[in-house]
Amino acid sequence: MTGIHCMNKYPLMFCIALSLCTPVIADEVQVAVASNFTAPMKTIAADFEQQTKHKVLLSFGATGKFYAQIKNGAPFDVLLAADDVIPKKLEQEGAAIVGSRFTYAIGRLVLWSAQDNFVDPNVLQRGNFQHLALASPKLAPYGAAAIDVLTHLSLLKPLESKFVQGENISQAFQFISSGNAELGFVALSQVYLNGNLKSGSAWIIPDKYYSPIRQDAVLLTSAKDKAAAQAFMSYLKTPKAKAVMATYGYRF
Repeated sequence: MTGIHCMNKYPLMFCIALSLCTPVIADEVQVAVASNFTAPMKTIAADFEQQTKHKVLLSFGATGKFYAQIKNGAPFDVLLAADDVIPKKLEQEGAAIVGSRFTYAIGRLVLWSAQDNFVDPNVLQRGNFQHLALASPKLAPYGAAAIDVLTHLSLLKPLESKFVQGENISQAFQFISSGNAELGFVALSQVYLNGNLKSGSAWIIPDKYYSPIRQDAVLLTSAKDKAAAQAFMSYLKTPKAKAVMATYGYRF
């Protein structure tokens, strides 16, 4: 007896068996994430996957570069930016869903060195270093914040020749951690965990030295009917997700 004959003879039993044997295919959400948010995002994504069974595909990079990729048709569903400018611009240009944008975290800037006892509030004025790392001010909001700080301290011109620029804040961190730069500007989340500096020495830059780094999330137009993307956006607002962010020094 063939399978088709069997299905005809026992249609209800066949359908029940098929439904039990066929796995439920969870939806996927593709998320473009600003580099500063790499560590907390990996934890949040894993928690979200466990709770919802959806799959999160993460890409990390500079907010400005993600903007260009999205405008060129990159298949992202959600953008977690390092500022509030790019998400708003995407809304205005019709590339993101109007009304979906919200601030998921407020970032903080730190001057950091992999060397112990190297950084203090006066190290920039002393200038006893060869290289100062920062993210590209044109592509990365944390790089723009670093320029704000140096401008506030009247040190932009004196130190400009010592700049080593990364495309994003992760590259700036790599320059410092590898020793290619003695110190540099990075996100607090990259060097801080549970209230403690993980290594090296650091100066947490006073908030008044740079414009607030309001980091916005936005749902992209291509994902307007995608349940997994909408669920992910909602999950970012939960106490559990906020608790993860707080351990890395983010504010709300």
